[in-house]
Amino acid sequence: MSNDVSSFLASPAASTLSQTANDYLSCLQVVMVNTTLPANIGSAARAMHTMGLSRLTVVNPKLPIDETSISHAAGGSDLLSSAIIAPTLESAIENCQLVFAASSRSRHLPRPVVTPTQAAKIMLDFMDKQAALDTTKSTTDNQTAHTTNQPNIAILFGREDRGLTNEELAYADYHIQIDANPAYPVLNVASAVQVIASFIFAYAQTHINADTDTDKLGTTDSLEMSEQPMLNTYVRQQWDEPAITQQQLQQLTERTTALMVQRGLADSEHLKSLPSRLSRLGSRIQLDQKEYQLLSALIAKLAKD
Repeated sequence: MSNDVSSFLASPAASTLSQTANDYLSCLQVVMVNTTLPANIGSAARAMHTMGLSRLTVVNPKLPIDETSISHAAGGSDLLSSAIIAPTLESAIENCQLVFAASSRSRHLPRPVVTPTQAAKIMLDFMDKQAALDTTKSTTDNQTAHTTNQPNIAILFGREDRGLTNEELAYADYHIQIDANPAYPVLNVASAVQVIASFIFAYAQTHINADTDTDKLGTTDSLEMSEQPMLNTYVRQQWDEPAITQQQLQQLTERTTALMVQRGLADSEHLKSLPSRLSRLGSRIQLDQKEYQLLSALIAKLAKD
């Protein structure tokens, strides 16, 4: 399909996206892990640009961004020039407070599974709570305070042939699954980026235009989370401290695991799924910075005694 024809497929609202919606979308980064084809990086950049996303991180690609990436990116070529190339997934998401991962199938040790719309709601609710915290903790330099506390949310996408590994999926707080043909529920990575980004874009527009009074009454709209069997998920209602980063969560997991080994509660040679379970527990209870400091001090004291 030519660029001229495909440009008419995008909603005209994209050219008039409000600054408020941009504020939401700028908190999101797409993280592509160990990609094989540079062309897919370009196609993903185009999909992101169409839906108002601007932050792309590529983790250890097998081949670098090249001319085929640029040609497939079309209007999204600027995303490629500003893309971050990270050596590891850990380094790519270490400063993120919330991580989602696209996954087409259930795992042995699953995280809460959400639809793209549910994911968008969780993301924007999280950003709203962080914005409320910024207002409460405002300083004389409001711009600096905003920049410091701006949420950083990652959406992980895996390899073209086999997606994300179980270890990589364990970094995510939520897994996003796209409804698809059960006989073949596998999307090309750029297509998956396009679908998930489109739901986020649509929800962001609806979210900022929602009637404040209706929201206070708790009335649901057509994009409210649908009823389906799933693990309970929670969004913190009131923040008094910023959420911890993914790096801090992994550090806490490692320290707790080491403490359990030290105290004879776990075998260092047979940890099995213990680190993943501890990481999932940390994600579910949504620790903030003060809580992290308290637990870190407790672990340090127990390890020393």
